[in-house]
Formats: sequence, structure tokens, C-alpha cells
Amino acid sequence: MPKNKGKGGKNRKRGKNEADDEKRELVFKEDGQEYAQVARMLGNGRCEAQCIDGTKRLCHIRGKMHKKVWIAAGDIVLVGLRDYQDDKADVILKYMNDEARLLKAYGEIPDNVRLNEGVVDEEDAAAHDDYIQFEDEDIDKI
Repeated sequence: MPKNKGKGGKNRKRGKNEADDEKRELVFKEDGQEYAQVARMLGNGRCEAQCIDGTKRLCHIRGKMHKKVWIAAGDIVLVGLRDYQDDKADVILKYMNDEARLLKAYGEIPDNVRLNEGVVDEEDAAAHDDYIQFEDEDIDKI
């Protein structure tokens, strides 16, 4: 029989979930950082995010957050911009729902950003806007 040489099993690696209850201080963006909304998760610690400045960037989730902070589509995150690559960024912080609402109330995030929802693709949004109602007379002419 092999001896267990580790310090514990799966439950030890999970750790205690104490950080959820306590309130943390709201972190605002600094220069070289931007707010973004996650458009979709790509896997391998990466995601595609729509930044508030209008640019869609490929974001890398930093190692400190990887497997500890779960990020889903529609979440508001703080990304660090890269000096040498404008189309890539690094996820620094994920905002909780109440923090995202506070950022919107302070005017840091524009009002057109939808919170607490998955991101709607441009094609789906356009499909709802292009509703055309035809009259019976129009059909007879065709």
C-alpha cells in the first residue's frame, strides 16, 4: 500500500469560502486600466470582453484569479491594458453584482451597459429590431 505523502485531498485544495460574506472596498480604474463586460468565455483562462471604450479585446485571466474567481459571460471586470498589444488585455478584478450597480450609479460605466444578464449578440439584437409587418395588399402584389 502506498503511503499518503500529501497534506490533504480535494477538499483541502478547495479551501474555505470565507471571502464571500465580507464587503470589500470598491476599486476604481486607474490609467492603463479599463472596465469591460465579458462577451464569452474561450477556455484556457481566456475570455473575449467588450471594453467600455468600444474595443473588443482578448483577455487573459491572471493566475491569482484562475480557479478561484469564476467569471461568466455578462460579468463586469477590470482589465489591465497592454502597452505593446492593443487588442489584448489582462483581467485584474471581477466586480460583484452590487459593485457593478454602484459603478453604474457613479457614472463610471455608461447606462447602455446591461448588468446581470448574459451578453446579447449583435445579430440577435438586430433580429428583434428588424421586425416588419406586411399588409395583405403587399402580399397580393408579389
